Amino acid sequence: MRVGRLVATATCTAFGGVVESSGERVGQRLLLERVSYLASLCQELTGAVVASRWDEGSLDVLAAGLGGQGKELPSKGWMALRRLHWAGVAAPAEGVYVSDRVRRAAEEYAARTLRLAVHRRTVVAAILATWPADPSRRTGAEWAALRALLPAGISGAEIRSRTRQVGAYLAEHGKLPAGLCELEEPPRVAAQVLLAAMDRQQVTLQRLDETTARLRVKLPLCAAPASGREWAWHVIDIRLPGTVHADAVLHTPTLRPTPAGRIAVDLPYSRPVPAARASGHRVAVGFDWGVNTLLTGALGRLTGRGESKRVVTDGRPLIFDATAISAKLHRLRGHREHLAAKRDHYRALANPLGAPHRAWGRLLHGAAVLQREHERVCARIRKLNDALAWSAARWAVDQTTALGATVIYLEDLATLEARGRRRGNARLSGQVRGTVAEAIQD
Repeated sequence: MRVGRLVATATCTAFGGVVESSGERVGQRLLLERVSYLASLCQELTGAVVASRWDEGSLDVLAAGLGGQGKELPSKGWMALRRLHWAGVAAPAEGVYVSDRVRRAAEEYAARTLRLAVHRRTVVAAILATWPADPSRRTGAEWAALRALLPAGISGAEIRSRTRQVGAYLAEHGKLPAGLCELEEPPRVAAQVLLAAMDRQQVTLQRLDETTARLRVKLPLCAAPASGREWAWHVIDIRLPGTVHADAVLHTPTLRPTPAGRIAVDLPYSRPVPAARASGHRVAVGFDWGVNTLLTGALGRLTGRGESKRVVTDGRPLIFDATAISAKLHRLRGHREHLAAKRDHYRALANPLGAPHRAWGRLLHGAAVLQREHERVCARIRKLNDALAWSAARWAVDQTTALGATVIYLEDLATLEARGRRRGNARLSGQVRGTVAEAIQD
């Protein structure tokens, strides 16, 4: 049997750690503060690089994939930027000390962001070059001309989304944009730390047992460290979720401070799995996505030989009915949006008044109460989404096993696009299909 490797990512939470040199216990709040310092430094450096190279000429260079003397650019982003001499702007503010490893993490994130922009630019350029007479309804010839310029694998949903974006620019400015860099502002980068770009002088990762991993990372002790003495090694034990098997190989994670006041650890891992056969299956189950009925499937059997081969089914649908939980999630999303709008309204009322006004404090207090309630509702939505996804995945695998099928086919997520009604769009966009697909694979 051929064996491949499954590569996936598990999101864990770090709750506290220890300063290695002194043995001082660091609680969740202080650890979050120090991780936020590092994430902010990386965000500032990454944003500077992206903004400095947000032009068509720079994207041309990345698209060509060649550096000086015509040599191919390295696959590692930070190395590619240094080969092109683009990393010079990734310098901290005067008086702030960051190591070369921190710069690497920021440059890697910048390179990934710019390389993603190269893909988006290719799609936008093809749409601009074949701009139709009626953007809402292309003719067959217009579709053929567009497809001839697009790279393989671009979905209709992405084409329509980019067409609407260009159409909105045309309506506002009265002309088509020259390219992606005119159509869009430089992308905003998140506050996160790509530890994979660092070496052992900044981060190490060790698996202790089946359920625990130990992350050692050097963090700043203040927002603007002036020297290396204001950085310290922190030892953080991470509880691994059940989806990370005992034989999985852990890889260096990414750290993200979350709005809920936690530290998210995006932990990539890989493990050996039997390579799925592309052909040779006689019994299969196919699942289609829906809104209320999250999964609808049917059993197919391959019968006959040679030219008489055909797939037959008994016609009985397999339905995972998520009507109740879907309605509950939609109500919670509506409540979340209402809380956010009310919170923003309170803040807008308070800002012009200033501290001396007696209503200023009451309005800000009301906004803080609404913010806490908003975070509570967000956490509840995440938990419900996670429970729904794993329940659907478990059901799909159990149905497949019980029917004796050897393969599961899922509808391509790239083909999903809600149209028309806002309510339908919200329910479709809020579903957990990606998590379901990953859970079935695990």
